[in-house]
Amino acid sequence: MPATKALGTCELCEREELETTKHHLTPKEKGGTFLPTAQLCISCHKQIHALFTNEELEAELHTLESLRTHERMRGFIRWIKKQPASALPKIRKSKHVRDSR
Repeated sequence: MPATKALGTCELCEREELETTKHHLTPKEKGGTFLPTAQLCISCHKQIHALFTNEELEAELHTLESLRTHERMRGFIRWIKKQPASALPKIRKSKHVRDSR
């Protein structure tokens, strides 16, 4: 099923008036289908899945606060906040995530 898109504010970077998608804070494959979600901009959503495995998201990164304060996300969030809503930077999976598959 495709991600539900909406116009709003990203709950992670707090940029406003941009397209957001629903992010399952606990991955669906790890039992998060009916658990809390967050509306994230496409850039933040892609960055999370490029940096972290579903196992890491389930174990330690299943809240907005834990994502926001994680060392691998802090710099990205600081940078993306300065970008216009129309910006869709190229996001590449980290070697860490590529190697875990």
